Amino acid sequence: MKQRSLSETRFDRRPKATKRQRFLSEMDAVIPWARLMVLVDPVQPKRGGKGGRKAFSAETMLRIHFMQQWFALSDPAMEEALHDVLVMRLFAGLDAGDDLIPDESSILRFRHRLEAHGVADQLLTEVNAVLVEQGLMLKAGTIVDATLIHAPSSTKNSSGQRDPEMHQTKKGNNWYFGCKAHIGTDADSGLTHSVVVTPANINDVTQAHALLHGEEHQAFGDAGYQGVEKREEHQGSATQWHVAMRPGKRRSLPDTPLGRLINQIEQAKARIRAKVEHPFRVIKRQFGYLKTRYRGLAKNRAQIVTLFALSNLFQARRRLILAGEVCP
Repeated sequence: MKQRSLSETRFDRRPKATKRQRFLSEMDAVIPWARLMVLVDPVQPKRGGKGGRKAFSAETMLRIHFMQQWFALSDPAMEEALHDVLVMRLFAGLDAGDDLIPDESSILRFRHRLEAHGVADQLLTEVNAVLVEQGLMLKAGTIVDATLIHAPSSTKNSSGQRDPEMHQTKKGNNWYFGCKAHIGTDADSGLTHSVVVTPANINDVTQAHALLHGEEHQAFGDAGYQGVEKREEHQGSATQWHVAMRPGKRRSLPDTPLGRLINQIEQAKARIRAKVEHPFRVIKRQFGYLKTRYRGLAKNRAQIVTLFALSNLFQARRRLILAGEVCP
């Protein structure tokens, strides 16, 4: 650990750890940094023999990138936070006394390099490999679901148009403009193993096959996945689907022994499906991801996949710490 500047040591007298400090400490303990750096280090340029502008380490930039996701910060806001917030500088491994602070351009270029090399998917795969090794993801069953992510609908931009890769859709009596995040989660732990991002008007059932990892015996979905087992891409699959009954049909069940039995079965399926809502709650409520930040599906998909990888570690953090999975 670097020696801290004298200007920062006075904060050591603060008697109480803040919520942000506790959160960053927990996440620092459970993120498999060494394994992730194998994926990230090759995409971060090193300082050449002729000198030039300082190149920040890949680990520092990855730590900053993760803080952007956790605290819903834009590139300029992330730069300002590094100047203003001591605990963020410490988490990134920076010391204001002798280090430069990455500016918003450096943060943006690092994010673009991650997107260009498809690192977000690799991060999710590596995080899940750690969870499987720790026995936290069993892969015997999968729950599938989707959530709408709003996109800015304003046309006050250089093109005078809304994002052409987003779309509007109607849910209930309301119209939404944006994209849709489809996920497949482990039926036992509720941890996400598959992510697909589409325009908002894409039907959930069309993406169901892409959310299965191929090893599950059972799959669960809400009423939006009715007829999934009849689709061509699922023919010959040994996976058994358990899809919710449509609400109107369920409300019309007769008050008979058979009707009550069917209703109890639907309640049991709903209790299993409830676990798929946990990752959505984490990225929307804990991480504050309520609206897309970038134009185009590719950039937003990279961010969404990273968010679900981080949500897996957040959901499993206490079990990982108890198991002694403290990674450098």
